[in-house]
Formats: sequence, C-alpha cells, structure tokens
Amino acid sequence: MKRFVVAITGASGSIFGVRLLEELLNVAEVHLVISKNTFPIIKDETGLDWAANTESVVRNHFASDKLFFHEDSDMTSPPASGSFKTDGMLVVPCSMKTLSGIANGYSNNLIERAADVTIKEGRALLISPRETPFSAIHLENMLKLAKFGVRIVPPVPAFYQKPKVIDDIVDFIIGKILDSIGVEHNLFTRWGS
Repeated sequence: MKRFVVAITGASGSIFGVRLLEELLNVAEVHLVISKNTFPIIKDETGLDWAANTESVVRNHFASDKLFFHEDSDMTSPPASGSFKTDGMLVVPCSMKTLSGIANGYSNNLIERAADVTIKEGRALLISPRETPFSAIHLENMLKLAKFGVRIVPPVPAFYQKPKVIDDIVDFIIGKILDSIGVEHNLFTRWGS
C-alpha cells in the first residue's frame, strides 16, 4: 500500500485538502499535518470542526484506520525523518508562508521539515499554492522549487468538463493533483473522452 504525507495549511481552499484526503484514503495510508492556524479556516469553509481531538475526529469523519494525524509542532513525529519511507508529500492548499519556508529550507514546523525531508530524499513533493495574484516573490519561490522537481499544481479550474456544482470544480482540481502523483481516479471526464 502506498503512503503519503498530506499537509493542509492556512490558506483558503481547505475543501481541496479535505477532498484529497477522501480520495487518497481509498488507495493509501495517509499521515496528515494541519498547520495550527488552519483549524478555523477549515471550520469556516467546510463546517468541519477538527480543532479538538483531531486524530479521532478525522478518523471518524473518514471512517478510516489508515489516517494518522501529527501535530505541526511535533518535530519528532515520523514524517520529520528521512528514514520514514513515503511515496511523497502533498501540501494542499499551500499558503505563501509555507511555500516560502519550504523554498528556503526553513524547517520551522513539521510541514516544512517533512517537505524538506521529501526533497532531500528525492521523493515526490506537490504543492498547491493558493493565492492570487502571485507576487514576484511567490513566483520566484515556486520557480526555485520547480527546479528541484517539486510539482506546482495551483487550484486552477477548467470548464471543458461542464461543471454543474462546486463539487465538480473541486473534483477536477483533485483529479489533476492525483494525476500529478500517479494515482488513478475517475473524478472528471477527460478531454476527448
């Protein structure tokens, strides 16, 4: 079974992180890290209150024993070590603060440390930067990471699949993210299908 680290950071778009978890848990063990300032955003945008007893709450929400939660401040948890083998890490959504920390090797919390480990071990790292417009600083940080092989997948929708509801747009974005890490899915109709 595959194993991924998933981080949800304090940017709007936590719905993407939640939907990604739903899909990945069908095929993988997932180690989840949520930045401490993100819990109010998740609650505001999705109605999910994961701030207290997070591991048991998220396991119950997804009805999965393949989901493990790690506090962002716990630098001794498994994702902080290169000897903890994974198939990659996804930061969805990725705030500009986290993007900067990862791009500049500033491992100030578990998300940044796990991303640093992912890069140094040559594993797949994908970030979904959630900001608009991008400043030159944001773009330089993304370019720096792209040069190291990091996949940059901003949540940019397409409309050729004729979305009817917001979930159709979310599924398209998550499908593109899963495509980028080689995970099969049926979340949207592909062009020419």
